[in-house]
Amino acid sequence: MIIYGLSGKSGTGKSYNAIELCARMGVKAIIDDGLFIDEGVIVAGTSAKKQKTKVGAIKTAIFEDPEQARQVSEAVAKAQPKSILVLGTSDRMVDIITDRLGLPKASEYIHIEDITTKAQRAKAREVRDRSGMHVIPAPTLLVRKQFSGYFLNPRRSFGPEKTEADSAEKTVMRPKYSYLGKFEISEKVISDIVGHIVAVTPGASQVIMAGSSADADNNLYIRVIVTVEWGSRIRTTAYQLQKNITEEVARMTNLNINGVAVEVRGFKAKGEQAV
Repeated sequence: MIIYGLSGKSGTGKSYNAIELCARMGVKAIIDDGLFIDEGVIVAGTSAKKQKTKVGAIKTAIFEDPEQARQVSEAVAKAQPKSILVLGTSDRMVDIITDRLGLPKASEYIHIEDITTKAQRAKAREVRDRSGMHVIPAPTLLVRKQFSGYFLNPRRSFGPEKTEADSAEKTVMRPKYSYLGKFEISEKVISDIVGHIVAVTPGASQVIMAGSSADADNNLYIRVIVTVEWGSRIRTTAYQLQKNITEEVARMTNLNINGVAVEVRGFKAKGEQAV
């Protein structure tokens, strides 16, 4: 297994440029901010970006927790990638990470200055300072489950000289320890969104009850009891409601939806009570 190190100061664009660098070097696995990412999929680890403080983020990024280190080490051993790109703020940090994960020492250290211009690094630093945004080198769809409830945005680079690797998707997000504060989504907001979806879905009539619950990682489960209109196909309407609720609640809240249960409890014609 060949280990490469990519080092540079925080906020200079390491995670943003990691996917393109891996594509050019033929590397498919990345270790970044406490995560082991293999072929764009988060396989194991805990993201430093989920920590509430910068100190906690640093400890997570260097795998100070033995259990976290064990899980990632075992995942790497199982995946057996031919090579891995390890990201750190310095060559020394790369060495600490590889040592704690029981990986070989990096055979080559690449510095962010080697692959970006001064203007690009300044722009990355400006975005970090102004908006507190960070990058995860994996597609948003594959990141959402671990980062349910965070505002996630896909980011690609396009242009006449960009290759397929350059346009690979990465995810932009704001971590908990951002100085810009936090947000919360109340259950009433979820209920109101569900009510609107039921109102505009053909065949559905009205909401009798809408509730939601979240697990420790903020992944959401929604239960809805509805009435449907006379003449509508119950199963078709229920399936459409499941699809619409899953898509729209995820889009409007950035919460990962683990499941939507729709129970049809009666029929209702316009202006009549449910039966």
